[in-house]
Amino acid sequence: MTATMHYTKPRLTPDEVALFNREGYLIYNHPVLPEAEFKALADHFEELLDQWPKDQRPEMMDVPHFTHPSLFRWALSDAAIDLVEPILGPDILFFSSHFICKPKGDGRRVPWHEDSAYWKRMIDPMEVVTIWLAIDPSTEENGCMKVIPHTHNTGRKGFSDYDAVDVNQNVFPTEIRKVQRDDSKAVPCILQPNEASLHDGRLMHGSEPNTSDMRRCGWTLRYARGDVKLNPELLAAHQMYPARGRNVTGQPLGDPSKAYPELLDGRKNQRVRFH
Repeated sequence: MTATMHYTKPRLTPDEVALFNREGYLIYNHPVLPEAEFKALADHFEELLDQWPKDQRPEMMDVPHFTHPSLFRWALSDAAIDLVEPILGPDILFFSSHFICKPKGDGRRVPWHEDSAYWKRMIDPMEVVTIWLAIDPSTEENGCMKVIPHTHNTGRKGFSDYDAVDVNQNVFPTEIRKVQRDDSKAVPCILQPNEASLHDGRLMHGSEPNTSDMRRCGWTLRYARGDVKLNPELLAAHQMYPARGRNVTGQPLGDPSKAYPELLDGRKNQRVRFH
């Protein structure tokens, strides 16, 4: 399933790794995938979007790899994994993915959140790096992701308190309390197609609604350090996959050549907020 994409030089410099560790994010304004591979991914996404139920919001295309293992062509490519190995180390698991597609004109807001708040019952330790791969241009006009630097290792370190928000205007039903975040420090992640941002799973981030005349879609690819273990009580609802190196804990891992549609039913039965 893995495409052959070998890089002879590290994809992140030591300074970039240090910046990520300090700030909790990194904007990578370089092509992530070879041009032909990115075009193939973008075309494949359009096919998936055409199949997406019309009564469901396109921002909610979560865990598409469970039913479309063809996506591992890109998710397990050297091009992607070489971006996170300098941060996570040589033993890497593929944790999850999510297409967040904001349609033009009425794309919903993503409230301020930490991914870790959704995953605290799922995994331990909380060592996850997300590649936010731009399918479309991602700008302030069409609701690009914004991050609040340093919040992955300051304050509540990924476990803030949350208040309810309007589910008709927001992708998620809750948001970090205003008193626990400083919106004035937000940094926009402006990207062209096939560029990416990387962020720590504990970092505060969100995005404004898309009221522009241009769609904004990104694919979040989430990779865990090799010693991260999935809560065995949730194996009926989620699955991690081998990405590179050793299966450090010896835990059960999914087969990237297979579809797991039954996990979608398992998610409905679990009292866990997935993301």
